[in-house]
Amino acid sequence: MKINWNYIKAFALLILVVFLYSFSAKRHATRNLKSVEVAFTNGENLYITENAVNKLLIVNPDSVQNVSKEILVLNKLESVLDNHDMIEDAEVYLTVDGSLGTLITQRKPIARVANKKHFYIDTNGKKMPLSANYSARVPWVSNISEKEIAEIFPLLKKIEKDEFLTKHITAIDRLENGDYKLQLRTLDFEVLFGKISAIERKVDNFKAFYKKAYIDKKLDAYTSVNLQFENQVVCTKK
Repeated sequence: MKINWNYIKAFALLILVVFLYSFSAKRHATRNLKSVEVAFTNGENLYITENAVNKLLIVNPDSVQNVSKEILVLNKLESVLDNHDMIEDAEVYLTVDGSLGTLITQRKPIARVANKKHFYIDTNGKKMPLSANYSARVPWVSNISEKEIAEIFPLLKKIEKDEFLTKHITAIDRLENGDYKLQLRTLDFEVLFGKISAIERKVDNFKAFYKKAYIDKKLDAYTSVNLQFENQVVCTKK
């Protein structure tokens, strides 16, 4: 019987490739980590520091070389980071040069609630604790409970997205009847917003009033501006 040496060579080559791949993969898995690289989306690490992220990973620059890559479970590390009060999303990965990479997206507060224990409301309408590292410059909200976060959230989102409102509104107060009152940064009058309804119409009416009063140089002539009524702004003069 004639031996087909081509088949034998091909089979031997396949075995060699599998062996080398397995050997390489094993060495790669057991190789110690070179370093930990922490990055933040938008380059911001206002509410949680790089050192705090390292501690969550149970890794720091002094001991990272002693951690074998085969003991790392990336999904578990991501879960640990995602459960942190200041983190909205985390990605954990291994780089080709043997580093552990993390990409952190922090939660973003859009209001601060002045309750018995202060807390933030974030961009998703969730309660967020204050940070020891940074104090956000956001409107203060008073006289609301946690169950009323959902009620005020549409107004807070509108303020966050609107440059004019962000510039002028510094505080929001919920009155006993469920109406809301807005306080402004530099103007000496209060804005009676009413219930959290018809937000777009009320904001448009307020902007139209502000523009006309600014042109007429009468912004200092009022004690209050009421936006509750349909298609009109009712002002109280000093």
